[in-house]
Amino acid sequence: MTVLSTKILTASQKAILTNANITVEDYDATNIEFITPKIDPVFKNIIFTSQNTIKAFLNIVSPKNLKKNSYSAFCVGEKTKLVLEKNGINVLEMANYGAELAEILVNKHSNETFLFLCGDKRRNEIPSYLTKHKVAFKEQTVYQNTPNHLTFDTNFDGILFFSPSGIESFVARNNLKNSVAFCIGTTTASEAQKHTKNIIIAQKPTIESVLERVIGTLKIKSN
Repeated sequence: MTVLSTKILTASQKAILTNANITVEDYDATNIEFITPKIDPVFKNIIFTSQNTIKAFLNIVSPKNLKKNSYSAFCVGEKTKLVLEKNGINVLEMANYGAELAEILVNKHSNETFLFLCGDKRRNEIPSYLTKHKVAFKEQTVYQNTPNHLTFDTNFDGILFFSPSGIESFVARNNLKNSVAFCIGTTTASEAQKHTKNIIIAQKPTIESVLERVIGTLKIKSN
């Protein structure tokens, strides 16, 4: 069994697959380029939708200003929450998906004002929901997402996708054919549905959960 990951995996993540006798190739289907605008000092409530937004934020804000400003974070994803806390940023709310976080902000923090950090290919769930419910926010693009188009000749048993833009990048040069599309979450799966019906969604939106689904599915197929 051979799979392709559209995101570079760590050595320990690869080992999870190889220990299950699954061969893995990996590459980054999209390249991230951070841009460094100034963070508006008026805002203390920051919405982080990914680890990329944290990296961009930490590139812009000095450790001194980080301490001085006492930012509160509202984030998508457990891993994002862990990285924020590791860097001393207080996380007030965490949800697994952007739409869930938007609902929490409207229901519990509608009188607050937010700075929404995002990439240039951001999803619409959070800004549209906040606008609809008249929650004040400012949107700031802090990184650019460019496709990394590679062509693959291998017929993979599974392809691991972690974002809609990763799927768009892959299908620009390749066909999913009979491969199972393993998706990190529902928004990624929605994009995959444009190209295949053979989709499996991770139980939790984490890389490790995707890997668990790969092993569980491909072991059944191989038996």
